[in-house]
Amino acid sequence: MANLKIGKVIHYYDKIGVAIVELGSKLSVGDTIKFVRGGEDVFEQTVESLQVEHKKIKEANKGDIVGLKVSQEIREGAEVFRIE
Repeated sequence: MANLKIGKVIHYYDKIGVAIVELGSKLSVGDTIKFVRGGEDVFEQTVESLQVEHKKIKEANKGDIVGLKVSQEIREGAEVFRIE
């Protein structure tokens, strides 16, 4: 399986479990992603919801800043990869 870097976590809201991700590539609901920090895999998950400006969307593109519900805590600066 190839991994494609698609973005970076720029903020994490711990109370609601949402990561804010700046995208460098397209991301869609249903994609499987992996978070990597310091060269080590943190966790994988399937994208279940995306939001831009508090509006639910099905797909986001390069340059978008999206809110992404995450299953575990993640730190700012973590890289986000789509698992192909």
